[in-house]
Amino acid sequence: MKLVIAGPFGVGKTTLIRTLSEIATLHTEEAMTETGRPVDDLAGLPEKATTTVAVDFGRLTLPGSVVLYLFGTPGQRRFFPLWQDIARGALGALVLADTRRLADSFEIMDMVEEQGLPYAVAVNRFPDAPVHPAGVLRAHLDLHPATPLLLCDARERDSSLDALITLAEHVLEVLPATSAGTPAVAPAVAPDAASTGSSTGSSPASSTAAEERP
Repeated sequence: MKLVIAGPFGVGKTTLIRTLSEIATLHTEEAMTETGRPVDDLAGLPEKATTTVAVDFGRLTLPGSVVLYLFGTPGQRRFFPLWQDIARGALGALVLADTRRLADSFEIMDMVEEQGLPYAVAVNRFPDAPVHPAGVLRAHLDLHPATPLLLCDARERDSSLDALITLAEHVLEVLPATSAGTPAVAPAVAPDAASTGSSTGSSPASSTAAEERP
């Protein structure tokens, strides 16, 4: 099962994949420089020193022989075309959010919905981040009632695993089922399926998410 770990700049995508992966992770991080300061807004991220410039990759095997392939994407707007390439063929996305910068997540969720991907939102805990009730967060993010929302700490394995399992369960719920009642994982992930669903409106995830969000 190919899953995308998405979210705005500096929200903890690389950390979550590093925390969960059972193999040595692939990272494409580069040091941030003074030249990039006008491009990458570090407001609220005083300790941010590196940024992903291509992709993060990790793998995790769940009970029942479900293998998750985790692809982390850059969060900056200039990498959006790359994000679309990475998302092709994915079954779903885990969107990380930061309560200090919730508005930064809107554009990411829009991209996920345009790709027709079912998704869950995990609010990553930061020491200085304000804490809000789930109902307030759901309303502020304008989430469809069926979209899972949970809190996590990308540095903690159990917390990150809960977020990923929640996403995997949500993906399996919305995917078409075979006549035997088993989710049709392999047939459902043809590379063109996501783009077809987003353009025609026939994707279950696309119709579900779009009903609530503009």
